[in-house]
Amino acid sequence: MTNPAIYENVEIIDAGSEGKAVARVKDMVVFVPFVVPGDVVDIQITRKRRNYREGKAIRFHKYSEKRQEAFCSHFGTCGGCRWQNMQYAEQLKYKQKQVEDNIQRIGKIEDALVLPIIPSENDQFYRNKLEYTFSNHRWLTDEDKHDSERVADTNALGFHIPAMFDKVLDIDKCWLQSDPSNAIRLEAKRYAQEHALSFYDVRIWQGFLRNMVIRCTGTGEWMVIMVFRTFEADIVKGFMDNLCEKFPEITSMYYVINDKKNDVTTDLPYHHYKGKTFITEKMMNLAGNKEIDFRIGPSSFFQTNSRQANVLYRVAGEFAEFKGTETVYDLYTGIGTIASFIAGSVKKVVGIESVAAAIEDAKENALLNKITNTSFFAGETEKILDPAFFSVNGKPEVIITDPPRAGMHEKVIRAMLEAEPDRIVYVSCNPATQARDIAILAEKYHLVKCQPVDMFPHTQHVENVALLKRS
Repeated sequence: MTNPAIYENVEIIDAGSEGKAVARVKDMVVFVPFVVPGDVVDIQITRKRRNYREGKAIRFHKYSEKRQEAFCSHFGTCGGCRWQNMQYAEQLKYKQKQVEDNIQRIGKIEDALVLPIIPSENDQFYRNKLEYTFSNHRWLTDEDKHDSERVADTNALGFHIPAMFDKVLDIDKCWLQSDPSNAIRLEAKRYAQEHALSFYDVRIWQGFLRNMVIRCTGTGEWMVIMVFRTFEADIVKGFMDNLCEKFPEITSMYYVINDKKNDVTTDLPYHHYKGKTFITEKMMNLAGNKEIDFRIGPSSFFQTNSRQANVLYRVAGEFAEFKGTETVYDLYTGIGTIASFIAGSVKKVVGIESVAAAIEDAKENALLNKITNTSFFAGETEKILDPAFFSVNGKPEVIITDPPRAGMHEKVIRAMLEAEPDRIVYVSCNPATQARDIAILAEKYHLVKCQPVDMFPHTQHVENVALLKRS
């Protein structure tokens, strides 16, 4: 095998996709993780592609002024929070640039007004949901390899190593979710080890413990969802009761039995074990005259940064310029968070969502908050939006759309163009697919302005709200 190529004294010039930084060597783009623009490094090439290279920094000649000390002991191994060695103000600049570049390059709009990004109030402990994996194939760190006792312990409860389906990094402390999240996870592993419970082996699809989901809300409620491969009544009871006794903060407990070869549980029954069947998040509505309660079940979707979700929805509501007489369509409504948030400021809201369970949550939340001007429909948006649906529910003056990362199906965009609302407010977690869709909407709409919002500090991800008006 030939020795891998090494590029020496290379300056990192940009922050790119997937949280990797960018260098350029002889007109060839090189992607490098865990470095910061302004670093000067030697790069060892790990992968060659026709139009680019991937590599890792093996020696630093100069450290960037944009650097800061990474606060997490797992940084550099764990796949999350890849930008935490970059000053937060610099992270925001690159996120702003990501939105601007996509609007110009993909959206073909040179003079777009992109407002200054709104930072996250908290850049640590901001997530309300984390999912951990039990595995008997623990990733061995350099420190582990020099400790025979640690090498012998093959069990892990943590996060998957990037691009490795069977390796899981055992997490000591995660800075994404507040206490007692870390303590709950550590206790779950301690109890499992003490009682010799088997950790899942994804290579042969065997093992009792599979996954653990921890959810929380700003009201101080906590939900724990355990995923077991098989149901063994006494073992499940002992495990769940131990967590309940050790952590009275847990207000809701569920378990799922998943004996499939994949980790998807949304198609499986959630068994309520103890406590309430939901946890509750609160948010002031757009009009500022009513606090809304959102009941969150084990499979409910809710923005994972609750505080910034309120900021994001307020931007969307302000962009919509409601007068109080509008029929509004809320596409990809989820559990109806945006619909309930804006309901007090409009005539009517029609919410559409493909996940039937989410629509039931949306109806439940509307009932809970005595909101009477919303209606919700379950099904694929591209199949629901047609002339007959518009005829029954009324054509919208405003459409708010918040699709998944893949963006909108072209049939949805065509239906929007036919409906001809006065304004479209497009909320996106992927500026690239958003820009692609905006380019199609340009047939009848012009982009007025964009507002980036940072929902996920120390990552490359950014939310963007775009306002389009009919030309």
